Formats: sequence, structure tokens, C-alpha cells
Amino acid sequence: MRRPTAPILLAAVLPTLPVNAAAQTETDPALSEWEVPWEGTRPRDPYVAPDGRVWFVGQVGHYAAVLDPESGDFRKYDLGEGVGPHNLVVDDAGIVWYTGNLQHHIGRLDPATGEIRRFEVPHQAARDPHTLVFDSKGDMWFTVQGGNLVGKFWKETGEMRMVEAPQAPGRGGQMTSSRPYGIVVDSRDRPWIALFNSNHIATVDPETFEMKTFELPEGSRPRRIGLTSDDTVWYVDYARGFLGRLDPTSGALKEYPMPDGAGSRPYGMAIDGDDRIWFVETGIQPNRFVGFDPNTEDFFTSTEVESGGGTIRHMYFDPDTNTVWFGADTNTIGRAVLPPARKRVS
Repeated sequence: MRRPTAPILLAAVLPTLPVNAAAQTETDPALSEWEVPWEGTRPRDPYVAPDGRVWFVGQVGHYAAVLDPESGDFRKYDLGEGVGPHNLVVDDAGIVWYTGNLQHHIGRLDPATGEIRRFEVPHQAARDPHTLVFDSKGDMWFTVQGGNLVGKFWKETGEMRMVEAPQAPGRGGQMTSSRPYGIVVDSRDRPWIALFNSNHIATVDPETFEMKTFELPEGSRPRRIGLTSDDTVWYVDYARGFLGRLDPTSGALKEYPMPDGAGSRPYGMAIDGDDRIWFVETGIQPNRFVGFDPNTEDFFTSTEVESGGGTIRHMYFDPDTNTVWFGADTNTIGRAVLPPARKRVS
């Protein structure tokens, strides 16, 4: 069901110049950060729209906002008190879709008119929609962390279908949510999900809606997830400090210990057009932006985040500009201009 709201207020602010850090070597990214003008609002989960502007949510400030990286201008769209937006994506028409994490809905924001429509998640346990991702048809899969669900959302009709994830052992032996968290969609339109409260990764058959899980080493806690061009699944193990590779056909695993060890807390993650893996180690301050090359199997760069980062939770790769965007708990939106891929030695 959808519920229209009254047009929202727009707030434009003076341009903000980024804090730039030049790349130190030819293999390092060049990081820049823009200070978000609304203090203490936890800007997060940026997404590059077709017009090149960068949308993000203010999780604590209950807004969606857009940054023009050319001018430094910000514009804010209030979503309503207590919505707690967690994530957003932007479709080809420039419509913004977000998860209302505190009010169990997916929202549709039309930036041209300011109109918001809310699509309530039709499941009693679906209290906290988490992360959205498009499939090839422009519809969306999403995770529900506390509610222990994975959902499919058809944007033209508003229909949703939910799949329950397996439970995981909690404190005192009680079974609880496996916390479906990071999510990506492969070339066959299958979603892959990190079950953060367990040592498992899951996938859902888009025709039958049957879920299949893959076991990771004991103690693993996969948080974010990515796919290389061959549909190989990569994940960051937040608890043990590893980058992991999962073969989606055989289930075979390979792990690589993080440069800063078990306490590195890898979190935000993206994969670029050359299949290089990028992630942020958040267990250290300042956070470190790290690159890994699957072809050479080495961590080839590690760069400090100028603002410190606090915790960088989610990242987005823009193929048109070869950049990775991120939001930081230091109230910034950041951009990493990636280095060219290294030449392969035959």
C-alpha cells in the first residue's frame, strides 16, 4: 500500500568546498570530503544519480539530501519525523527510493515535486528495512535486519514479497535474527546477502523465492558484500578481520587477513570496474581506505581518511567517473578518485 504525503520543504545551503588529499603514489586513491551542513545527522549511503549529483540519507536527521560535487551545493528533503532513513538508491528517471528504517516502509521521493509516497512493508516482523539494491529490471531487493527478512519490491505496482532468513543463536542460547545486512544482485538477478549475526551468506532464487545459505568459518560475521564481473562473491568479515572470496557454484572459500589485523573491523565495501576490491577498516582511527587486487591477491594501497571517518558504513562505485563515494560519521560525504588499473604481467 502507498500513502502520499504533503509536499516536503526544501533547504538549499551555501556551497561547501571539499577537503582534498592528493594521492601519495600512483596506486593510491585521491580522497576528498565535503562537510555536510546539518550537524550530527549521520550522513550515509551515497548514490550517484544519472545527472551526476550524489544523493544520501541523514539517518539521525530524518532527511534525504543531494550534493552537487561540481559546485559544492547541498539540498535537503525532509522525510518526516522519526523515519530514520537508512539507505537509498536512484532510478534512471531520477526518482529516489529509500528505506524508512524506523517506520517499516520503503519511500519514493520525486525531487521535482517534493512528493513522497510510502509503501508499507507487509510483514509483521518487517520493522526495520535496511539496504536496497536494484535488479536488472529496475525493481528492488532489500534486507530487513532485525526482522530477519529479505524482500523483493516491484516499484510500479508496490507489491512486495518476503523471504524469512534462518535464525542464529543469540545470548543465553535463544534463537534470534541472523540480521540480513549487505545485499547485491548478480548477473542472473539473484540477490546475495550477508547474514551479519551468523557465519553465513545467503542467496534467493528469484523465481521460486527459495533461500540457500553458504557457511563461512566459525566466528565469521560478514557485513558488506560485493560481486566481481564473473559473479564471484566477496565479503568483509567484520568480526575476524578478513576479506573473503566465495565461489557461488562450488561454495569454495578463500580468505585474506586484513592489513591491520583482527581488530580492523572492515565495513564499507565496493568493487570497481576493474574488479578491484575497496573497503574501509573502521576499527582503527583514522579509518583506512584499502584496495585489494584479486589478480595478484595483494592489498596494494591503504590511505587514511582525512576526517578520521568515525565509521564508514557503506560505499558506492560510480563507473562513469571511476570513483567510490562514502558517508562518514564525522558528518562528511567522501569521494575516492581511483587510480588506473595496474598493467598485467603476462
